Amino acid sequence: MSAPDFARYRLYVADDLAIGKRLPLAREQANYLLNVLRLKSDDTIIVFNGRDGEWLAALTAEGRKQASLGLLRQTRPQPEAPDLHYLFAPLKHARLDYIAQKAVEMGAGLLQPVLTRRTQVSRLNLDRLRANAIEAAEQCGILSLPEIRGECGLDAALEALEPERLLIFCDEAMAQESPVKALAAAAPGPLAVLIGPEGGFDEAERVRILARPKTLRISLGPRILRADTAAVAALALVQAVLGDWPRG
Repeated sequence: MSAPDFARYRLYVADDLAIGKRLPLAREQANYLLNVLRLKSDDTIIVFNGRDGEWLAALTAEGRKQASLGLLRQTRPQPEAPDLHYLFAPLKHARLDYIAQKAVEMGAGLLQPVLTRRTQVSRLNLDRLRANAIEAAEQCGILSLPEIRGECGLDAALEALEPERLLIFCDEAMAQESPVKALAAAAPGPLAVLIGPEGGFDEAERVRILARPKTLRISLGPRILRADTAAVAALALVQAVLGDWPRG
């Protein structure tokens, strides 16, 4: 696949994309392109919708705060969606924004908020979560947006996993062992990563997780990590050893 074009502004749109199609822009999108970026008619940007690949589009100004885009050609085809599920206990505001952005950058194909006994937040703004996912995709040249599910309890999240999907359980209470060796010994296949809340899982939750047949418990090293730091560390490990990162 060709490399992303970072010389042009990238914009997510909800519309279907096809050659010759014209897309009216929302007022805030038009204002940003015309008055912040100071683009003019016939300037080009990159657009994507998470379904139809990436397209080169020409801007047409229709006043100071109105504009539309004309699709010229596809620049990259739509790749297969990542098959990595990220299960996490929600955090507050900025740290949750960070988790959503980094999970998308690290190749998560599904975000599943999980309510545990020590979870700090019980209700999520899913629109904000999706906006952060879109922002990360726009900035990083990513074409596949993750599925974002509503929050659910731990039991429901575990039951929703397909039996063949390996659940990688990052457990701060585990004795220090090499996570790379543990992951390298696992058979290839669909993956899920589970990160707990600040304060970790309680013992009953730990027993419940480990009772699931296809579960791999790993340590994330000698230091206790904040939940948002643990997310990046775990996803990087999984992608490097079992995921879609090239291995020589």
